[in-house]
Amino acid sequence: MTDFNQIVNREHTGALKLEVLRERYGRSDLLPLWVADMDFATPPFITEALRRRLDHSLYGYTITPPELWPTVSRWIEQHHGWHVPTEWLTFIPGIVKGIGMVLNVFTQPGDKVIIQPPVYHPFRLTPEGNGREVVYNPLREVEGGSYEMDFDNLAAVTDDRCKVLILSNPHNPAGICWDAATLRRLAAFCHERGILVISDEIHGDMALSGHRHVPFVSVSDEAAACSITFGAPSKTFNIAGIVSSYAIVPDAALRHRFYGWLQANELDEPTLFAPIATLAAFSPEGEQWRREMLEYVQGNVQYLTDYLSKHLPEIKAWQPQASFLVWLDCRGLGLSHDSLVSLFVDKARLALNDGAMFGPGGAGFMRINVGTPRALLTQALHRLHEAVQSLEEGK
Repeated sequence: MTDFNQIVNREHTGALKLEVLRERYGRSDLLPLWVADMDFATPPFITEALRRRLDHSLYGYTITPPELWPTVSRWIEQHHGWHVPTEWLTFIPGIVKGIGMVLNVFTQPGDKVIIQPPVYHPFRLTPEGNGREVVYNPLREVEGGSYEMDFDNLAAVTDDRCKVLILSNPHNPAGICWDAATLRRLAAFCHERGILVISDEIHGDMALSGHRHVPFVSVSDEAAACSITFGAPSKTFNIAGIVSSYAIVPDAALRHRFYGWLQANELDEPTLFAPIATLAAFSPEGEQWRREMLEYVQGNVQYLTDYLSKHLPEIKAWQPQASFLVWLDCRGLGLSHDSLVSLFVDKARLALNDGAMFGPGGAGFMRINVGTPRALLTQALHRLHEAVQSLEEGK
């Protein structure tokens, strides 16, 4: 059994969530629960696999191990019931980078890209940075703390210049595992209009509480004909610094166009350590560790929910169906969004993701990363409790 209560000191390791606190938040004395990597040690079987290769001290050009794509394909079929022929798979140097690559291959400056906010902010930043126009199809809030897709709005905002829709599946930040019926309806809409769907499924192996991740491609022939899926073991096994992402493209014409461009630019060649880490992750040891980790994360979600209910009822934790990210509804505090951010940063000394960065619908929310030892989560909640109490005492 892995000890997920172990606190790993990440100082002086170049960890993003620590090194840019002053730059991003204006101070460095914050407890960082923002960046979407976990504070758990990378599984020892991955570290050992990397160490064995490091012991052979010559790091020259290498081939992609022949067992890599069969292993990835087998993992996907075992976990999601979706058979992926190995020729559909290729390496990409990161999912956000992959989004940028798709936009450069399949769209032109001035074309439109549809996103569904509140959603992971690079879905907006990457198209905008590449000279594409972003179109918002906001998710619709539903009772009980969740969202649904707004297909009436989608039809209203879509025109002939809309070439791509970027789908977060499971959804980040709300942790929704989109159901097959919703995905099938989205696929039919996009296929009919010639819109390419990029499905970011990086959190797909982290379904919680009996929920199930449904791969977009798996829901219909239309979905398979109009989509590119991105995945990776990086979130699940906490190896984001080892770039190990992959693309899945069922349609032969799309695959030839995209993979041909990747190959021409040598962007489909994994780095030395990516296949080693992936093969170790997608092993029987990896499956056991994944189950233990998800059980601990689920315990943290429940701990967070119970604490807020008892001590901070003004803040509601939306229950994630996947991943270690929790969407906190702080609107009950009655604060402006700037005051809300100040409460977390300046009074509670916590670094969370500001809900407004996720686009329309995000104001009044904060995103917290609960992939951390419970002692740190407890410390964070105590800080927040004290900060809210001081706020109420000052009224």
